[in-house]
Amino acid sequence: MSKIIASAAIRGAHKIAARVEKKYAEVLKKYGVAHSIGFPNTAYYLPVIYAMLGIPVKTLGDCQLVFKKARRLLPAPVTEQTHLPYLAPALDAGMAALFYQEIEEAIRYLEQPSYYLHGEEVRDGQIWLGAADDVIMRKRGVEFVDGSAPGFAAVLGAAPDKETAAQLAQDLQVKNLYVFMAGDYNGQRFAEQLQQAGVQIGWNTRLVPFGPDVSSAVFAFGFAVRAAMAFGSVQPGDFRKNLIYNKDRIFA
Repeated sequence: MSKIIASAAIRGAHKIAARVEKKYAEVLKKYGVAHSIGFPNTAYYLPVIYAMLGIPVKTLGDCQLVFKKARRLLPAPVTEQTHLPYLAPALDAGMAALFYQEIEEAIRYLEQPSYYLHGEEVRDGQIWLGAADDVIMRKRGVEFVDGSAPGFAAVLGAAPDKETAAQLAQDLQVKNLYVFMAGDYNGQRFAEQLQQAGVQIGWNTRLVPFGPDVSSAVFAFGFAVRAAMAFGSVQPGDFRKNLIYNKDRIFA
């Protein structure tokens, strides 16, 4: 991995950490450490954190241990004089960023409970589906296990135009892939471009709009790690087996 890419990834992780910890401090002051936090209708708490660290985040107070572990993962920013292998520190930074972003999305569920839809279908004027609950995960996750869904494509940002977005989505659908969409680019979002092009989106079409911000991409990771725990009998906290299961069975 190049120094430019690695240093950018590490700097980005530090920015995410600072943003989320600042927001967390505000929420903690407002609600208190005992206030419940989590994603709706799941037994896997915050699934990426639960799968990788084995920590069941149930309350705002539980987030503090996650922050402690995430800070240990965050490498120091790469300096001009640094001449080291960059892949491992960049991957650690990425994992720490996922922990922070999962907590960030859980805070959104706490403060804006109607921000995301609950279910498989979008509605007029509201398209963001958020974290898949356990019913959806079991229904859709088994398709990755039995091979009827060969994998998923994660799409961040937007296409150059709605026509390109529609063509790309169609190409991926032909391959029976799920398309997990999140984030924006210059105010444009892939899922919204598909709607503008008249393309139906939602779990039933395998074109899944998770959320408008890049942090909502963590829902795709959460879906994958839950599949490993649910169908692969991988225990929470056994990050190595979970990652291997995903490498071998949940193709992205």
